Amino acid sequence: MGLSSSLNAGVSGLAANATKLATISDNIANSATFGYKRADTEFSSLVLQQGAGQFSAGGVRVATFKDVSAQGALISTSNSTDISVSGRGLLPVTNLTGATSTTGDRPLFFTSTGSFAPDENGLLRTLSGNFLMGWPAAPDGTVSVPTRTSSTGLEPVQVTANQFIAVPTTQIELGLNIPATETQAGASGIALDLPIEYFDNLGSTQTLNLSFAPQVPGTGSSNAWTISITDLAGNPATPIATLDVTFDDTLGSGGSILSVTPGVGAAYDPATGLVTVTTGSGALDIDIGAPGAGGPLTQLSSNFSPVGVRANGAPVGNLNTLEITEDGRIEGIYDNGFRRTIYQIPIADVPNINGLKAFDNQTFGVSQASGDFYLWDANTGPVGTTVGFSLAESTTDIAGELTDLIKTQRAYSSNAKIIQTVDEMLQETTNLIR
Repeated sequence: MGLSSSLNAGVSGLAANATKLATISDNIANSATFGYKRADTEFSSLVLQQGAGQFSAGGVRVATFKDVSAQGALISTSNSTDISVSGRGLLPVTNLTGATSTTGDRPLFFTSTGSFAPDENGLLRTLSGNFLMGWPAAPDGTVSVPTRTSSTGLEPVQVTANQFIAVPTTQIELGLNIPATETQAGASGIALDLPIEYFDNLGSTQTLNLSFAPQVPGTGSSNAWTISITDLAGNPATPIATLDVTFDDTLGSGGSILSVTPGVGAAYDPATGLVTVTTGSGALDIDIGAPGAGGPLTQLSSNFSPVGVRANGAPVGNLNTLEITEDGRIEGIYDNGFRRTIYQIPIADVPNINGLKAFDNQTFGVSQASGDFYLWDANTGPVGTTVGFSLAESTTDIAGELTDLIKTQRAYSSNAKIIQTVDEMLQETTNLIR
């Protein structure tokens, strides 16, 4: 039993160290591979049942694993869609089959980094064929997350779907002073016009004209105005809304709105100070201020001064570049100066990250050992941040691998020596019979 078990132990040692050599070879070969996670081996002894006064060598067993939890150093690049995860977690990606699938049931893999760029179909992918996955954002930049425990709702990030953008105007801030002297007895009563540009649903520039007609009393001052709002994109002869506004002239509140009486086509919310009208492009809010709030619309003894009139929205813009934020939002930056979220890239995490199954192209998939994944928003919970203009280097330490290579070579030679010695002893035993 002794010689036989010694021979078996030596053979198991050769096999174990050969496996160790294979992991070292793989690590060194991928020392310059971005996102590569080094492979490692773990030796464990095998003990056989022993008889009285005897010992049988059990040998050694070996287990291999990928050290996915190890963090490779981040290096800066010039590509905004070179994306890495700084901290725990992995980016969701799919392969060509998943990218061309028309259903939501796509193969899902994970990777720690990738140099993504648009392909001929506008999909962000790496040269090795990893397609970045994310949740699409609505036109207003909000993201709906159907579930965080499956790939439902995730889709390949497609740039061409967001190549052009037009953002209609939904709110105008009426930062304006109208002269109090125009509401005094003897004033001319001539209406003051203020044209305001806004953007319709197609990104075209339209004009909203606001006419301020003072209510001139026989004596004293009325501090009252009638505002008519006309959409020149429709019928310029018919106002779309009217409202009467009275201003306060008391101590401490002089110049602020006292009351608003909406007319046909207008709705006023005294809590927010918003007047809602309907243009050809839909509802539009005009912020004139709440009663007693002191603005933005005021009436003071000064000139007609539209110095703070601002409208949101943007004309048609062409996508210039993409950037990713620390919280995983891919934002499109357009040549009209507008910037909006087009996708949200989640960060995947599993209970045992080193239990993930390794696939080609530095990707990993869930296994029974890893547990189920959960999709976090970047920079929340246990996961790290997403970093653009960066790639994660291989976690291989060349000096350490070369040291392990020498130790493995010595161990392999020693196990070979055991087999040689057992062979000589068996030969000696055979010679005793002759």
